[in-house]
Amino acid sequence: MDPAVLGTRMASAVIGPVLRKLLVQEGPGAGLTRSPVRISGLVTFRGEKATLAEKDVRLLVGRLVAGSVTSSGTPPFPLDETTAVGDALTRTLLALGDLTMDDVQAVRLGHRDLARRLRAAAPAPGLSADAGYFVDSATEWACLHILQFFTQRSTFVARTLVEQSRGQAELIAKIDEVIARTAPAHSHDRAFETRYRAHLTGRHNRLMIFGLDLRDSDETWPLDLAYLSLEARADDEPEPLPDAAQSGTPRLTAEESLAAHDRVLLRGEAGSGKTTLVQWLAVTTEDRVPYVLPLRTLIRAARLPAPAEFLAATDCPHTPPDGWAERVLTDGRALVLVDGLDEVPSGDRVRVRDWLLALVRAYPGNRWLLTARPTAVRPGWLAADGFGELTLAPMDRGRVTAFVRRWHTAAGAPEHEEPLLDALRAKPDLAALATNPLMCGLICALHRARRGYLPPRRKALYDAALQMILTERDRQRGMAGLDGIELETDDQLELLQRLAYSLVLAGRTEMDEETALALLERALPSVPAAAAQGDAPAILRHLLLRSGVLRSPAPRLVDFAHRTFLDHLAARYAVEEGHLDVLLGHADDTQWEDVLRMAVAHARTRERTRLLRGLLAPGRPRLALLALACLQDAAAVDQEVAEEVRATAAALIPPRTVSEAERLALAGPLLLELLPGPDGLTDAEAHAVTVTASLLGREGALPVLKRFRGHGSLPVRRQLVGTWHRFDAQEYADEVLAHLDRDRLDLTVRTREQWAAARTMPPWQRLDLLGPYTWEEILAGTDPDRLVSLILTDNPRVHGLRPLDDLPALRTLSLIDCPGITDLTPLARTDLGHLGITRQPHVRGLPELTGLTSLTVSQPLTGTALTDGLPRSDRLRNLYLTRDAITATGLRGLSGLGGLTYLSVSSSAGTLEAADWAEIAAHPTLTSLFLAGDVLPPPPLPELPGITGLGLHLPGGPDQFAAHAALFPAVRTVEIFPGRTADQDPAAYRRLFPDADVTFPPR
Repeated sequence: MDPAVLGTRMASAVIGPVLRKLLVQEGPGAGLTRSPVRISGLVTFRGEKATLAEKDVRLLVGRLVAGSVTSSGTPPFPLDETTAVGDALTRTLLALGDLTMDDVQAVRLGHRDLARRLRAAAPAPGLSADAGYFVDSATEWACLHILQFFTQRSTFVARTLVEQSRGQAELIAKIDEVIARTAPAHSHDRAFETRYRAHLTGRHNRLMIFGLDLRDSDETWPLDLAYLSLEARADDEPEPLPDAAQSGTPRLTAEESLAAHDRVLLRGEAGSGKTTLVQWLAVTTEDRVPYVLPLRTLIRAARLPAPAEFLAATDCPHTPPDGWAERVLTDGRALVLVDGLDEVPSGDRVRVRDWLLALVRAYPGNRWLLTARPTAVRPGWLAADGFGELTLAPMDRGRVTAFVRRWHTAAGAPEHEEPLLDALRAKPDLAALATNPLMCGLICALHRARRGYLPPRRKALYDAALQMILTERDRQRGMAGLDGIELETDDQLELLQRLAYSLVLAGRTEMDEETALALLERALPSVPAAAAQGDAPAILRHLLLRSGVLRSPAPRLVDFAHRTFLDHLAARYAVEEGHLDVLLGHADDTQWEDVLRMAVAHARTRERTRLLRGLLAPGRPRLALLALACLQDAAAVDQEVAEEVRATAAALIPPRTVSEAERLALAGPLLLELLPGPDGLTDAEAHAVTVTASLLGREGALPVLKRFRGHGSLPVRRQLVGTWHRFDAQEYADEVLAHLDRDRLDLTVRTREQWAAARTMPPWQRLDLLGPYTWEEILAGTDPDRLVSLILTDNPRVHGLRPLDDLPALRTLSLIDCPGITDLTPLARTDLGHLGITRQPHVRGLPELTGLTSLTVSQPLTGTALTDGLPRSDRLRNLYLTRDAITATGLRGLSGLGGLTYLSVSSSAGTLEAADWAEIAAHPTLTSLFLAGDVLPPPPLPELPGITGLGLHLPGGPDQFAAHAALFPAVRTVEIFPGRTADQDPAAYRRLFPDADVTFPPR
């Protein structure tokens, strides 16, 4: 193989991590077999436990190819063949799963002959000479790494082919050396980046899980075992698609959501996994250079670091080449992960924002992530500079179950797994605590340590956790007093809570060592058992080394291992010292919310009464909800006070919008008994109430949702369908779904359990089916003569569209990531009215579908004009363009769609130019238009006198459309979607259209 064809593009540090994702990491069984293992059992996209689908393999290959094209040097093949090259390489790697040989035979065959076998199984005709040579070379390079993987993971091969294993390793090292020698300018950058990524992996590739170190278990997990992909909710752009496409809210993993945005402010509660996600991105990101910047450390310096200082500021031991950081950022190759805005004092957050925005503006094209607690800064804090906002969602039942199973596997305690899962199902109060990785870990550890007993409230749970972490851990492992100091739990708490309270008062999450020593020096006389065993330095050293609660994140710095313990202990001390006025004086500070909740839990009855009534001041609705949330943490509350709190909070109920519903849900499960309806509620209020109950989730919310199952509002009914995943599939189907009015309502099925439950109900006419189902399964689960709408998502098992001949009533079809469907022409003989295609890159035949009246395109169109890839027909009335649809074509040829009356161009479709605006203005029949504020071309532009109906998504507020409003002189109806972070004042938008009826859909 000639490595020069790849240059530095596919060195081991780049291709290795990608290929590891395609190969099963855990061994076959216990790895004790002496028999060779079939290759099909070693790839992650085949077998009974497949973890990757074809689209995932295609995505990984796409990253490799894109990196090869965009890296420095001459592209190895013509750029217009990038897609074809990616397809060819994907098919070649997928052919691994079809080889009949085993791993021993593959290693003996050698990497060149293995590559020939793969190319023969997946030929790539039609490529140019350069593109074909690239695919051949990349295949050989991949096979070399694959064989190296076999020699390392298979116990049989490792015993029998040790010498060949060494040879493979030597060959890879030699080729990497050749690559380094033949690299163009800045090859030293690549070499440094290899060392830097190794440093990131070593630093961030393990995750502490509380409770795993009780006996003989390691206290940390490898990140690839511990990481559990969570969901992120975004301020999704409203797409006025046909009803068939609007069932349910898409639920994306945090990684998927982040991949769609270059600038993100990620919010998440304490323990929700923000920092873990940052670690995961730092370790797994392959196409960019990650920087992990913890604000808790950076903020202590007189000024925040410049790019050249990023590594030094985070204690990276490696020195980069001169100008490296500048080159990375200038080339747009950086992923900057800024963690912990909530751990910065309020007065310093503006300084952080100015620093971050200066970097963003100076170095466009990079990706930026900032994490914070939900209430750290106001909504839209960075919206004006293009930052989208995402929120990590609480773990649903499936993720909690997965976490519990992984925890018990890592802890070697399978006998406790099912009893805990049963307890979580049977006890709503306990299940309500298990909503994030931290709490799940604590619950698992306590359940094992206490042989099944678990306290029902947060305070008791935290107390029990601290008892376990501070003392029981070392005693069970025989390590108590290892450093000559042995302190009881209460003695440690007495010292730790003083450090915690000092930090909370200062608005910080870490302190320098000198401050910690001074505090301990003053505290030791009141803790004689500690004073007798050592001075302040000795005690601090003991707490840092053995407590598991206090740690040193950097030299001469001290902080708490988790903010939850910081707040809990600070509240304990504040109550003990009688600092109730201090607590109430900080009630408006969002950083003190958990401190106040824990203070109410720690307080005695009279103190609790004073705190709760102090939160009920008139005109402070947020504090009333905080008081309501405090009730669930209190063991006993005076009945009169509890009624006052509930009565005050009831004035905030029912919520009127989705945003209000989300804020209200923070009050916790006690809110369920206050939720009204459906009688006496408007449709918007009914929808918001069902959103609140859905977010509270679990079995306790089911009775509330059941009350709305006869409601006629479509948003209410969609919400009831969309929250199905939070409950037992069969129970929810029986109690709620089977009773819904199905008019214009899709049934969204996400899991096999839901599909089984769906088949116990009468067949639905509108079905949104996610996952791999064959046509036979789909037709068996529906009434073919009555099915009018079908959405298929992430389905590699459907092939061809001829089975639709058996669906005579079908009028709406959407295909999303269904790679087996490549030819749309069979639809030409059906009565289909609406078609949607998303991520179907190889599909053909769309221009032949001249009978369509409505079309959604969520992928790039081919050709140079709309009419090259769309059906040129006067029957087409509605056209919806999203997801890069017009990046190549613009709106050229729009006039060729002569019957069009409605056009929607979302923010992801591609930016409009003046020529596109002119196409809209010249269209003879277009009367309705939907636009996103960030696709608009700058004035001057021609007027659009034919547009009478207008929909607008304005995440930047009314100013985003101020210069364009006058271009619509005939508009009579305007529907505004302001976005969560934008100005919500209706009057500000109505001023743009004084002669039109301006409405705002509820959210």
